[in-house]
Amino acid sequence: MPDVISFARGAPSLDIVDVEGLKAAATRAFERDPAGTTAYGTAVGYAPLREWIANKHGVDTSQVIVTNGSMQADAFLFDTLVKAGDAVVVEKPTYDRTLLNLRGRDADVRMVSLEPDGIDVAELETLLRDENVRPTLAHVIPNFQNPAGYTLSRPKRDALLRLAAEFGFVIFEDDPYVDIRFTGESLPTMLSLDATGAVVYASSFSKTVCPGIRVGYLVGPAERIAEIQRLATNTYISPNMVAQSIVYEFCQSGGIDASIATVKAALAARVARLTEALERELPEARFQAPEGGYFMWVELPDGTEIDRVFTEANQRGVAIVKGTDFLLDGGENTLRLAYSGVTEDQIDEGVRRLADAVRAAQGAVA
Repeated sequence: MPDVISFARGAPSLDIVDVEGLKAAATRAFERDPAGTTAYGTAVGYAPLREWIANKHGVDTSQVIVTNGSMQADAFLFDTLVKAGDAVVVEKPTYDRTLLNLRGRDADVRMVSLEPDGIDVAELETLLRDENVRPTLAHVIPNFQNPAGYTLSRPKRDALLRLAAEFGFVIFEDDPYVDIRFTGESLPTMLSLDATGAVVYASSFSKTVCPGIRVGYLVGPAERIAEIQRLATNTYISPNMVAQSIVYEFCQSGGIDASIATVKAALAARVARLTEALERELPEARFQAPEGGYFMWVELPDGTEIDRVFTEANQRGVAIVKGTDFLLDGGENTLRLAYSGVTEDQIDEGVRRLADAVRAAQGAVA
């Protein structure tokens, strides 16, 4: 079998990770603050990085907690807010680990359709008004959504804030891809627009520094962050201070800006190549090229069985993720393509193999 070309993992290829910059940041971390870098620290995270994040978002440091990756941040928020049976709104489709986390807590997960400009707020409003559903929170990935690659429009951001204020639910603004925009205009975060304390914001350095660094964070009302801090203290005393100290040095030196520029340029080129390859090899597929981020959602013709496509693709040495992984039901003809970890040459060959797998799967169905 040929070498595997993977469109499965949402991680940057090594050629766009600033390894030398990270090595220099690590050296500075140990030289400039050996005590803070090597100590336990406190549950809120490495103090200089916490302050850097607070300044980035224009909030007080009491509103920030730095965690071991954004998945840890998600888990802390769910632990403090979601009880068994609580209604929780998510996008349809949404990140598979979010679904696993919420279902593991026996939440009443309500999926609301995702449109090219974000979650269907009219459908959400019907759920709230006509069906009398009262969610604890609504989980939204506003920029270059995982898995779809779509971005929430400004009118929909305003509408979500209005509904959250009226119906008393928390908006969990999960935003790890916000800085990876390579076309279009940036939009304000819901956190920055929030006047009622309805938003808890999460982000990560996995997509802008490197995934192995495992540093994420939450920003929200100080009292909610204090509650999460108590949970974090009882969970692990403190997060990884070495990693957070390195990230701080990388950020404050300007290394992160250069890193983001490198990632954006590479991913913009890969999206263009992927779009061309899909149009050439799978003209019957439906997709929208994202304006940033790591992922593209692809719909194959009705009747195409993604389970068969997945098997045929594996046999041809191309890895994908089935769209059904991101849904509670439906999506049997959909898939997610991650273009962040493949080179442009691999994209052409990978899509050629994928198209061959689709044809084989369609033939098997026929």
